[in-house]
Amino acid sequence: MIRGGHIDLAILGAMQVSERGDLANWMIPGKRVKGMGGAMDLVAGVRRVVALMEHTASDGGAKLLRECTLPLTGQGVVHRVITELCVVDVTPAGFEVAELAEGVTREMVAERTGAAVRFSEKMKG
Repeated sequence: MIRGGHIDLAILGAMQVSERGDLANWMIPGKRVKGMGGAMDLVAGVRRVVALMEHTASDGGAKLLRECTLPLTGQGVVHRVITELCVVDVTPAGFEVAELAEGVTREMVAERTGAAVRFSEKMKG
């Protein structure tokens, strides 16, 4: 089903997403891993990818970045990112916030994102 291009949407977790839609979700260097699983097949075989993730790492560092620093699962594959702070679309111009969570400000999102963010004129919140 996946390799045949029969799946329209994949929703999966992410460790990092770049402003170009690159996805890193399978390995942290120096940590023991069992393998990448089927994520590479998923992101290569679907029309649209939504990444679900926390906006920042446990050390407070950004996970939405200009460029991923972890090994990539796919290049230019992510279309939308949903975090506890906001909904972000990956556009040709970079990250565009489509919606803010209740109580979250534009400033909070901008300071916790490791790349430039734009805010949609149609944005809710």
